[in-house]
Amino acid sequence: MKVVSSLKSLKTRNAKCQVVRRKGRVYVICKTNPRYKARQGY
Repeated sequence: MKVVSSLKSLKTRNAKCQVVRRKGRVYVICKTNPRYKARQGY
């Protein structure tokens, strides 16, 4: 999982990517390609 400053660039990589908020952090999760998992915030 990558920690990224901007999630907008990652969301456009795949149509199945979703942006999710959990515990004050923002995550990109992708079922089809788990390489795209990313996190934003500390």
